[in-house]
Amino acid sequence: MPTLSLEINNQSSALVDPEHAAIALFEAIHASGRFPISEGELSIAFVNDAEIAQVHADFMEDPSPTDVITFPAQPEMKSAGEIIVSVDHALSRSAELGETFSRELSLYLVHGWLHLAGYDDRRESDRAKMREAEQKALLILDKADRAIEFKVKTCG
Repeated sequence: MPTLSLEINNQSSALVDPEHAAIALFEAIHASGRFPISEGELSIAFVNDAEIAQVHADFMEDPSPTDVITFPAQPEMKSAGEIIVSVDHALSRSAELGETFSRELSLYLVHGWLHLAGYDDRRESDRAKMREAEQKALLILDKADRAIEFKVKTCG
């Protein structure tokens, strides 16, 4: 199994200590062997909507905020890739869907991982394969021995 290290950067003021949950999530997916990615350092950034909108504008010429942006592996630089997720987006979307925040944020991280594993979602036929893989990956997380729970700061 390829060697993978994680670099986690929490830039969101709303998210509390995501390192443990992120490590557990990626270790469970990696250990399953179902969705292999390149070896190297996997960089994860938790950001707000303004920050992800800036990245979206700079690299994809779309200034709107989005849920997750993934940059591919660069094996020559020993990079397994980069996943940037919007904590703000996960907070608002989880409320809209009646889903837990932790589950929504986990979905974004899984989605980013699947892009690194070669899945795409630009065409309708590819989107269906991506959604199926997301559900399989989330099942892997559900069966993992460790709790994967992302927490947000509460008011008061």
